Amino acid sequence: MPSLDNVNKYLIIGPSWVGDMVMAQSLFIDIKRQHPNAHIDVLAPAWTAALIDRMPEVTKLVAANFNHGKLSLGERVRLGKELRAEQYTHAIALPNSLKSALVPWIAKIPKRTGFVGEQRWGLVNDIRKLDKAALPMTVQRFIALGLDKGVSPRPIESIAAPKLVANPEQVSSALAKNNLDRNSPVLALCPGAEFGASKQWPASHYAKVAEHYLSQGWGVWLFGSDNDKAICQEINALSGGKARVLAGQTTLTEAVDLISVASLVMSNDSGLMHIAAALQVPLVAIYGSTDPGHTPPLSANHAIARLDLQCSPCFKRECPLQHLDCLRTLMPEAVLQLAESL
Repeated sequence: MPSLDNVNKYLIIGPSWVGDMVMAQSLFIDIKRQHPNAHIDVLAPAWTAALIDRMPEVTKLVAANFNHGKLSLGERVRLGKELRAEQYTHAIALPNSLKSALVPWIAKIPKRTGFVGEQRWGLVNDIRKLDKAALPMTVQRFIALGLDKGVSPRPIESIAAPKLVANPEQVSSALAKNNLDRNSPVLALCPGAEFGASKQWPASHYAKVAEHYLSQGWGVWLFGSDNDKAICQEINALSGGKARVLAGQTTLTEAVDLISVASLVMSNDSGLMHIAAALQVPLVAIYGSTDPGHTPPLSANHAIARLDLQCSPCFKRECPLQHLDCLRTLMPEAVLQLAESL
């Protein structure tokens, strides 16, 4: 391994959303393309280890469990001073917050890159103005921060898709722990969305899809957090009670490993959707209030299920018109047809 004296050593301040952290892998890949010997550490919450551990471009996770929504200045100062010994040459702050710029500044990292954000002039000394028209996608914005200022943006077709690497031993362990087998094809359903109800395809529609695949001899596994347990149980009940509700029963690490062996994934626009795409699993991504032009699944084998209604995308957590037609009138038959196309 080459000496780090002549190597770019990066500290990336990662996002706190699952989907954004998955998309950040495209930046890590791009940095490695530019600087094959680059050393990349990621500063992010400890839960992101489920993703970071599956990104071969990253050397290590610097776990930062600051209280969400709070400045936690004392903790950031302590961590920044500790990180001075790492002698990072570059820092890239992916979030636009003041908080995300503090640790690299305290760590005295020479080049600190980020977009113009909330009151962080000086903390970020390689500051960029975000041109949303030139960089409409989140992943393009991440990539741009890894390029020198003034370099033309990467066209989307040249951006490497995230690619999480599942560990076969951990996959086997997750299957055994949850008493699951792979004797038949598996449909993974991800019906939750932390953002809000305007991203959630109705439970009755998911149940129709589950019922169809169960009748074909498939297994159906329902994924999500504790918050998604109720909707997963509803889908299972409506489809005959033969699916496996894994929401709230698995860690994020286990969910990643189990989704990696699915034959097909159907998901709302959520973190699990981006995980499925990064695992290269055939995917139908369902969009309602959000825009696949902004945060699409970054994989070759996916289909977008979306109605191009005049009122969408609205980017609201709840339907402002109180009818949710963008999802309610997107019928299961149409989504099943898209799945068959994969």
